[in-house]
Amino acid sequence: MGNHMKTTIEISDPLLQRAKRLASERGTTLRELVEAGLRRVLEDEVSAKAFVLRDLRVAGSGLQTEFQSASWAQIRDAAYDGRGA
Repeated sequence: MGNHMKTTIEISDPLLQRAKRLASERGTTLRELVEAGLRRVLEDEVSAKAFVLRDLRVAGSGLQTEFQSASWAQIRDAAYDGRGA
């Protein structure tokens, strides 16, 4: 085992009671249970992969000339022109 540092954490009463009960059922200590939970969370954080957006571009040469300097609102309005609402 490595070095240990004492610290104080606040845990809600219902959660603490459940954790103590589980530690007792497993024949371990509350400290060991808390450390195991922290290890799991930290390992999950490290192993989580970053989301990569797939490249779904379509062939083409970009916006039509009339829309190259248009705002998104102008492009949207043109796309829905004549389609109600």
